[in-house]
Amino acid sequence: MGEMIRLDRFLAGCGTGSRKHAVTLIKAGRVSVDDTIISDPGHKVIEDACVKLDSKKLIYERYSYYMLNKPAGCVSAVKDRLSDTVLSFLTGVNTNGLFPVGRLDKDTEGLLIITNDGELCHDIISPKRHVEKVYYVICDKPLPGNAASIFKKGIDIGDDVPCLPAKLKKSGEAEGRPAYELTITEGRFHQVKRMFMSFDSSVVYLKRISVGGVKLDETLDPGMFRPLTHDEIVTLKERNDKEPSDEGSESQG
Repeated sequence: MGEMIRLDRFLAGCGTGSRKHAVTLIKAGRVSVDDTIISDPGHKVIEDACVKLDSKKLIYERYSYYMLNKPAGCVSAVKDRLSDTVLSFLTGVNTNGLFPVGRLDKDTEGLLIITNDGELCHDIISPKRHVEKVYYVICDKPLPGNAASIFKKGIDIGDDVPCLPAKLKKSGEAEGRPAYELTITEGRFHQVKRMFMSFDSSVVYLKRISVGGVKLDETLDPGMFRPLTHDEIVTLKERNDKEPSDEGSESQG
């Protein structure tokens, strides 16, 4: 037997709109449960109940998962008074309860997972899970030849403890500037930029291309999104039993 939830929440989880709109639909007598019209928004139903709106059966989805190719210029937040948020790009989606998994800086582009699954969010951003995040980085100065080994040992960026080991590899050039691919497993404040700055090299372009084995869909232009596939969701939900490490705030740009 599924979880018992309020009818208005059930409707919102089916993509009919906000819970406020769901209340309006229910009070208007347009919703039935097991072929009985229900006018009480607080009426409790199970997740797999036969609920219909205007005689059309609704399918409740407890959790939603989306992949957004975050463009530069928007903030990784649910609300912001001054700037567009990443949720503003999910046109046609009921964004009530959704939030970005971690944060990318305003000027950073690339893969951002948006969901309402709090447990998954915690597992992805927690350093103790060692979930890999891969970035494409363009900087203004090439790093020294031994940079990869220094990244692997753990770079000191001025925090109480050095960064966890990271993987660095060259990725050619972009418009005459050196490019790299960097893999990290934590999310300290401005971490990627600070790691490169420790070599006196400034990041001029930053794009996240992978999280937890899920790669950015390159068919998505900046600002475009799509639901995650079943296989992608399974990949993100894989757990590991590695030893815990100190947690950090998730803002890696």
